[in-house]
Amino acid sequence: MNAAVLHAFNESPRFEEFSEPIADENEVIVHVRAAALKPVDKQMASGSHYAAFRKLPVVCGMDGVGCLDDGTRVFFVSPRPPYGSMAQRTIVSPSHSFPIPDNIDEDIAAAIVNPGLSAWGALAWRAQLAAGETVLILGATGVTGKLAVQTAKLLGAGRVIAAGRNEQVLSTLHDLGADSTIRLDKPGQDLTETFAREAGDAGFDVIIDYLWGPPTEALLAAIARKDLNPALSRVRLIEVGESAGPTISLAAAALRSSKLEILGAGSGNAPASPEIWLEAIRQLLSNVASGKLRIDTERVPLREVEDAWQRDQHGWRTVIIP
Repeated sequence: MNAAVLHAFNESPRFEEFSEPIADENEVIVHVRAAALKPVDKQMASGSHYAAFRKLPVVCGMDGVGCLDDGTRVFFVSPRPPYGSMAQRTIVSPSHSFPIPDNIDEDIAAAIVNPGLSAWGALAWRAQLAAGETVLILGATGVTGKLAVQTAKLLGAGRVIAAGRNEQVLSTLHDLGADSTIRLDKPGQDLTETFAREAGDAGFDVIIDYLWGPPTEALLAAIARKDLNPALSRVRLIEVGESAGPTISLAAAALRSSKLEILGAGSGNAPASPEIWLEAIRQLLSNVASGKLRIDTERVPLREVEDAWQRDQHGWRTVIIP
């Protein structure tokens, strides 16, 4: 079969032949229709992700949409190595495949489940967002950030502030529910002042951070300022990504002078119950079908995966089509 095969870390996968998957007793074959190319796929292929591949060669791709032998359309996750989703066929446990509605395009389903669940998990489960609260999204111009803006509004946020580095995408976020936007291409002190102004007297209740690095440092400097009113309630900073840097410098005063709590959202602290995720996927796809959640996609044939791997994505998700 044809597949996107990774032979060495820090290289793009190659379009080539790979051995056919053979299912064990408690596995199923999935005939892949679409597989999204996500930042985490690139991190896995670079060897930098904490769950990076241990043995090569492997087929890239952590999830996708396909059909079972009986014709059932499913979204699937966690194929058994060395098989991945960027191939004509792959192999998964039945518990890792979820039926999808007929009225959702396969490329949209493949593209939206991973970032959609990430946004939901950070806001609903980790931050426990309450209706009426103010949410700041750091990195709102990325695919997951755009979905976080929409999800925050769906969950009842009173005000959503979207901060991003891509001015063109930032200008579109009001249409997705953002009440205000912040450009992050400012010197550190200017950015700190901007965060302080947007915080106002009420401050931020929830901060979803896909960036880390210097933008987060500028935000924490604003939170620690002595001239700001102390927050009346918890300020939950949920660390999700690190696209602006893997580390920050954190002043002790930022914690002592505020009600700031820093939490992580990722596979290491995700809910263990399959029922929770099944319901989350069901609700997510229901919101997609009704038009309440939107994502922009670009369909790319599997044979062009090497070129697609090298391209930057600005607010849309590339979907590999076998």
